Amino acid sequence: MYWSDDNINMNLVYSVCKRAKLSHKMKHGVRCLFILPFLLFVIYFTVPSLRFFIGLVPMDKCTLESAKILYLDNSVDATLNLQSRGDVQTCTTWKAPIIWEGMFEEYLYDEAHKRKRSSVAVTVFAVGKYLEAYLETFLNSSEQHFMLGLPVTYYVFTDKPEKVPHILLGPKRSLKILKVDRHSRWQDISMMRMKSISDIIETEIRHNFTYVFCFDVDQTFAGRFGSEALGDSVALLHAYYYRLPKHMYTYDRNPLSKAYMDTGDFYYHAAVFGGTWKTVKTITDACYESIMADKENNVEALWHDESHLNKYFWMNKPSRLLSPEYCWDESIGHRTDIRVKRLLWAPKDYKNLRINH
Repeated sequence: MYWSDDNINMNLVYSVCKRAKLSHKMKHGVRCLFILPFLLFVIYFTVPSLRFFIGLVPMDKCTLESAKILYLDNSVDATLNLQSRGDVQTCTTWKAPIIWEGMFEEYLYDEAHKRKRSSVAVTVFAVGKYLEAYLETFLNSSEQHFMLGLPVTYYVFTDKPEKVPHILLGPKRSLKILKVDRHSRWQDISMMRMKSISDIIETEIRHNFTYVFCFDVDQTFAGRFGSEALGDSVALLHAYYYRLPKHMYTYDRNPLSKAYMDTGDFYYHAAVFGGTWKTVKTITDACYESIMADKENNVEALWHDESHLNKYFWMNKPSRLLSPEYCWDESIGHRTDIRVKRLLWAPKDYKNLRINH
């Protein structure tokens, strides 16, 4: 799920109004409590100075004395320096690492994954106007920064295979194009990608790759996005939420939805998630099943596939979390804890992108 300042107001106000259609018999106080998190969220996104002060809110701290106590995705994780970043949270309560610049030695991960012969499949959807607007930049920048030194294949899902640009790929890098149907609503494109990813894992990826990373196309690699990010189950901390109090997380609060959450650990961004092929298939299968169950009941989760992904990671804790360095929005402004910007949100023009896409 991505945001732009022009669209945040309308999207969130609509969401507030949609969620506010409660029974007239409910007491006024209860109704206000229901709407309050959304109103706070609107204010947060529309007042730049508030975003600056939110950056000063302290995060919880990792209490583990040694990385050897972590849930280890691989032996190199034992070398993580959990105390090197006193300004941020470097591990979770279930002993998964949160990867930040300054915690790890790049070469240790690179050498370990080369020895293991790790390989990575990338899935990205470029449908309608998103193809012309973002795909070429996404792929070219990935070739400069993503998993360098490892075999990588891009699986590009698009409704216009003939318009996929030619990209000069490095050694052991390849690109495959898969045709998908164009849905009338962008929300359906977003949600239905879960089935497409699961299907290609089953038919091809599982036989050829160790890991899978799933990306939104409207973003640009700007720094190393390397093998330190690989793990069994990988989730990304959302750049707009990681310092917010939990009551401001916009989980789906509709009890009728399979994505319903009353609370959670973090708020995860669906623009980037990954893991081993087996785990990613499990994730996408679970999300797709929940989405279809909601459709049968004429329910749609607040933030579509992202709401379902958050529910999955609440019930099935990720083994590895990526800090917002791995998907940052520069409109947030300067944050001292973001020492490296590895992946950046691209400028959005949703009004044009989502009409007749």
